[in-house]
Amino acid sequence: MVNIEAREDKSSHQRIQGLLALRVAANQNPGALAALARLLLAEGLRDEAMEAASRAVTLAEGDEAVRAVAADVLSDGVPAWHFVIVGDAARNHAYEAALRRAVTPGCLVLEVGTGTGLLAMMAARAGAGRVVTCEASESVARAAREIVARNGFADRVTVIGRHSSTLDLARDLGAPADVFVSEIVSNNLVGEGVLDVVEDVRHRLVRKGGSVIPGGGQMRVALCCDLKWENTRLGTISGFDLSAFNRLAPPRRLAAVNAPRLQLRSEPVSLFAVDFTTGGPFPDQSGRVLLRSSGGRVNSVAQWIALDLDEISRYENRPGPDADSCWGVILHPLGQTLDTQPGECLTVHGRLERHEVRIWAECVRP
Repeated sequence: MVNIEAREDKSSHQRIQGLLALRVAANQNPGALAALARLLLAEGLRDEAMEAASRAVTLAEGDEAVRAVAADVLSDGVPAWHFVIVGDAARNHAYEAALRRAVTPGCLVLEVGTGTGLLAMMAARAGAGRVVTCEASESVARAAREIVARNGFADRVTVIGRHSSTLDLARDLGAPADVFVSEIVSNNLVGEGVLDVVEDVRHRLVRKGGSVIPGGGQMRVALCCDLKWENTRLGTISGFDLSAFNRLAPPRRLAAVNAPRLQLRSEPVSLFAVDFTTGGPFPDQSGRVLLRSSGGRVNSVAQWIALDLDEISRYENRPGPDADSCWGVILHPLGQTLDTQPGECLTVHGRLERHEVRIWAECVRP
């Protein structure tokens, strides 16, 4: 009887070896390198694919067709928010101000989540003797190394293309870091795995009493009316009742902080707070707050974050007409739209778990 799995494994191995052998033949041909990069990526050979695509771009000056193919590979798995977050001037200022207060001449700074290298270079500019920054995506790490070198910080900033969990104190840092900085927070605070990283890094790679930036985060909530919410609800379409499909709708949606469709109907309060300086452990939390409506239609609970960079600096992406933030607002729908009276209260419940948050509300009517 033929072992199909063994035959497929052998075929896959031969195919991969053939692709790797083609790198030598294609070394000076940008078009061949770009095509090879796509094949390598399809086989799961990300590092080899990125290397081939990068070389294709270098060789293909003026050849936009080749660059377009290579760009598909180089951008694979790179979130679009990388290009938005660094343009948030208020966020950048808050982080740099906290770094300038924490960094002392010659100290060692550890950053998790290199991205463009911006925070690492801020730490070096603030006077750090050495900055070690790690990035799980090798393609992002490669770009960050180039950025760091172009800006003259290659002698003080080391970019490691690995996940923080693989860092070794002796091999990669040489000594416990004096300052630990990260920006691996998401719109719901925890979605990028910040709790896992802080629990691991804070005790293993940072000296006792070392600074942690941000020092903590809060999850803020307020009653809200999303003026476009009903536009996405299905009812009678072409004479057919499609309302049953609404139960398959996503349990939450994302909106820009300055979206005109958002109207807050209460003052915000903090539903959850997390102190990163403790290093954890961070247990799951349940929370409940009472929100008093200012009156009007309410169909959702708006949720955003506030980061306490240190005891002085805070960054909050509170929604409003003049707000501007790289982080969005998460809207959690109510079970039904309510026309509230001023002073009417709704109880908002939440459950914060390791990587996600669930929020729901109930009306308290006399």
